[in-house]
Amino acid sequence: MRRWGAWVRCCCLVVLAVASALCVSGPALYWRYRNTSSKAPSSLTLSRSLSLRPFFGSGSGSGPFFGSTSRSTCAPCSTCDCPPPLSLHAVAPVLANLSITDCGKDDPDLHKELGKHHAQLLTEELKLHEAVAEEQRRHANATLADARRLASQYQHEVDKCNMATEACEEARERSAAALAKERKITALWERRAHQLGWHDA
Repeated sequence: MRRWGAWVRCCCLVVLAVASALCVSGPALYWRYRNTSSKAPSSLTLSRSLSLRPFFGSGSGSGPFFGSTSRSTCAPCSTCDCPPPLSLHAVAPVLANLSITDCGKDDPDLHKELGKHHAQLLTEELKLHEAVAEEQRRHANATLADARRLASQYQHEVDKCNMATEACEEARERSAAALAKERKITALWERRAHQLGWHDA
């Protein structure tokens, strides 16, 4: 029973391998066979003409029966399965009848632009450049005003910091003077206490 199951598995694997090979190489073989069959009639005709020429001659009146050794030649055969090229009339007859002069003839804006004088076009271009320059100047002025406003705010903060620093310095000086005065008074009282007989423990 095990041998039978192994044999069935082997058969299935072989069938699967053959089917996979056919699926992979089948289209290529089909197109190769199709191309060969399409070229077969022309090659068959050429082989028939070449096989009959030794018996009937090459058309010049001499053949193998008369001991001729001339080599026969034939015109090259050309087989082309390509479709004929499509013309513009067949694809789009409207485009074939369209001329360049008809393009935009009904556009009033185009007529207006083409009818302008060269000086007028230059004037409009200069006006456009002036408008762009004015916009750039306005943007630069706005940026400069923002920078000045920020600089003023920073200067105000710096002044506040300087004032606070000066106040702290004055307070430190007053504290140092008061501490020196207290030390002098403390030394005086200690000296008087020592004179009266007081000693440190």
